[in-house]
Amino acid sequence: MKHVNLLDHFPLESLNQQLSECAKSLGGKNIFLQLLESREEAVPHPLIDKQCEFRFARGSIKWSKPIFKEKLKLLNLVRLNSADGNLFPQKGIKGYKSMLNLLRTLNPITFEVQPKNRKDGHGFRFRPFDLINDKTTKINPIFEAVFFTRVTQIKKILNPKNNRSYNHE
Repeated sequence: MKHVNLLDHFPLESLNQQLSECAKSLGGKNIFLQLLESREEAVPHPLIDKQCEFRFARGSIKWSKPIFKEKLKLLNLVRLNSADGNLFPQKGIKGYKSMLNLLRTLNPITFEVQPKNRKDGHGFRFRPFDLINDKTTKINPIFEAVFFTRVTQIKKILNPKNNRSYNHE
């Protein structure tokens, strides 16, 4: 089964720059990749932690509001069924109100990633969505990378010169 990569909707150069800045603010690519590997190994998914926190060996992610399992399932459904990257639901479709409620619920949440050792960096913040206009909402590529994209894909984005082409698994 082919893994869907929503980061395909973003230019590789821009993604490389954004993810490199995030990695630098944590102390480097290795620490950033350790975060992603820890997230991949976590069961259940880190976003449904009742304490609104995910800890990994070299730092933590904290957010302002609990996300329930049902919201995570709906978010995954909306993410994976968005052909053009726009998460904003079209009026009249089945589940319109649920999807709109999901966006309204999650949009104000701020995620803060901090290294355990302050000497490593100042960390970074991000929100789950980018509001383009009143009919277009796209997933924030940092949110997608930190919580959903496979580590192997992030490695390819962070090291594009090591890959002859940017192929997705």
